[in-house]
Amino acid sequence: MPQQKDIVKIAIQMPGAYPQLIQLDQKKPLSAVIKEVCDGWNLPGPENYALQYADGVQTYITESNRLDIKNGCILRLTKAPGRCAEDLYKGIQSSDAGVRCDSLKELASVSTDVTFAQEFISRDGHLLLVKIVEDSNESNVIMTHTLTGFMELMDHGIVSWENLSSVFIKKIASFVNAKPTDASIQQVSLDILENMVLSSHSLFLQVKQEVTMERLIAHLQVTNQQIQTKAMALLMALLQTAGDLDRQVLLFLTFLTSGSVQDEMAHYLYVLQSVTLNHLEPRMRSPLDCYNQEQRDILHGLRQAAFETESENSLSHERRRSLCAKEFKKLGFSNNSNPGQDLVRTPPGLLALDTMYYFATCYPDAYSRFVLENSSREDKHECPFARSSIQLTLILCEILRIGEPPSETRSDYHPIFFSQDRLLEELFCVCIQLLNKTWKEMRATQEDFDKVMQVVREQITRTLSSKPTSLELFKNKVNALNYSEILKLRQTERLHQEETLAPPVLELKERLKPELLELIRQQRLNRLCQGTMFRKISSRRRQDKLWYCRLSPNHKMLHYGDVEEDMDNPPIETLQEKIPVADIKGLLTGKDCPHMKENKGKQNKEVLDLAFSITYDVEEYSLNFIAPSRTDFCLWTDGLSVLLGRDMSSESMRSELEILLSMEIKLRLLDLENVPIPESAPVVPKPPSNYNFCYDFSQTEQ
Repeated sequence: MPQQKDIVKIAIQMPGAYPQLIQLDQKKPLSAVIKEVCDGWNLPGPENYALQYADGVQTYITESNRLDIKNGCILRLTKAPGRCAEDLYKGIQSSDAGVRCDSLKELASVSTDVTFAQEFISRDGHLLLVKIVEDSNESNVIMTHTLTGFMELMDHGIVSWENLSSVFIKKIASFVNAKPTDASIQQVSLDILENMVLSSHSLFLQVKQEVTMERLIAHLQVTNQQIQTKAMALLMALLQTAGDLDRQVLLFLTFLTSGSVQDEMAHYLYVLQSVTLNHLEPRMRSPLDCYNQEQRDILHGLRQAAFETESENSLSHERRRSLCAKEFKKLGFSNNSNPGQDLVRTPPGLLALDTMYYFATCYPDAYSRFVLENSSREDKHECPFARSSIQLTLILCEILRIGEPPSETRSDYHPIFFSQDRLLEELFCVCIQLLNKTWKEMRATQEDFDKVMQVVREQITRTLSSKPTSLELFKNKVNALNYSEILKLRQTERLHQEETLAPPVLELKERLKPELLELIRQQRLNRLCQGTMFRKISSRRRQDKLWYCRLSPNHKMLHYGDVEEDMDNPPIETLQEKIPVADIKGLLTGKDCPHMKENKGKQNKEVLDLAFSITYDVEEYSLNFIAPSRTDFCLWTDGLSVLLGRDMSSESMRSELEILLSMEIKLRLLDLENVPIPESAPVVPKPPSNYNFCYDFSQTEQ
């Protein structure tokens, strides 16, 4: 007595007969089940029959897949796969063209089933199809069915592609290369060639030799989207197997990059771009080897290309070493005694060295101008070429997604990629000059390095998003997008974002502002209590003396006094001078400061931007400051404004308020339903038993 779980209730159909409703015992041999079904319809020879799904994919039922049958399934009694294979094998060889056509059409349909495919291939049916293709005596309709059936049989992986003859390969290639031919034949021929290329290197070489690139390009320009897609797939297969991008392959994209493309084609373009750019990944993942002579020579080649130096062979070892360190520092390397250490980080690794060397050798005038312009400056506004190049290379790798496997859903290709043999290097050459231009527009110092790089990243991504089709177009657009334009775009987007906020969110934002402004005010006062080291600039504009100023903890006194170079944070008791906060009458900035008026016409814009003064005792006296950086200027002017009961007005305050408001609103709008929020802070975990996972940067800095 079979158990209930082994019984499946199904219906079995057969053309011209009433369906049978049976309870299929899964433990009973399938041959016995078929015999019972045949007996129900009085059919002789049950071995000539098989069961098959009636709906969906009409797969044959076998002992290996019978457990997939579910209650309520509808099956069909049909020819056994062996008998079907034998009948079709004979029909394909019939002298009647109509019989051959019908047999091949049915073959193309049933070959999707692996059970049938095994039976047909066991009779060498696939070789019969190969002979039909090689002879090429059939009509286009019969040839289409033949190629489709062959492709379906080969898809099962029962027979190796490498067993195919060169005559067959040439014949399939001729279908692709031929101009006046049937579209269905070309479509399946392209599919067959793609599978050949992906199956083995020897077949790839044969296909590459037989298929002309001009015809593939022509296939991409037809209106038949299936032909376009198959042609692109074959090109992709050729590219992935070849391992490099032939210049001819670039030509086929000329017409595509001038307009819109189909979604599927756009995805292929994206994959093509991704696969090609990922050939740079090994260089990106490889750090510079300080013992590799070739890499060392390239490093020194960068230095020698930038500076005209006396013959180094006549110098002593120490003198030559000192000269090299000095010039590497001018080049913008952080570790001037061992610049190779700057290129140890991966990514960008050796790719940064490649891009710098490409710029220096392909655009020597621009390279020399960049380096000499910045290495000769003495106003703290020099842009470090090497450090900037390394970071810019990393940014380009991230934007172009080098090292990331192609996504199955993305289609954001860059048309500019298909106009250049060496896209990364050429983009770098444009963008490193853009970086220098943006650096000057922002009047940046070394402290602003990260801020400049963020702006440059935004300039590049915004320009690439407009899909420029050539390097020249990219260059014009990205240079037009200067720093002031970026600020305008940011402001416009911020205002638009605020306009789209719901009224309750805007109301929440206004309610949060006073609390966050108070937080910023307290931070400014705390910063004044910590104090800052200032420099006195003499009439000769030489930086010679240091003095320190800090606010007392009770916020009632401003203490200041001269200090020595080695005193980082002098105690408040050592500062001899002091001014009561109650006596401070005003805060002056820029050219309104007394010490700027005294040297009117002699101060550069940098000093003017950092100058501020406080007046006290009925405005007869003043204490004059020149902040060490713009950040310190904002902190002190805001803090002094708070002490005077005025509103803070620095750009730093506005930026911090915007960040805090954005974060606070996002936190308030989080869906925290059923999420327990602890009333006290979580316990800080114990420190690790060792710090072996930390990298010691002190050796690099020495």
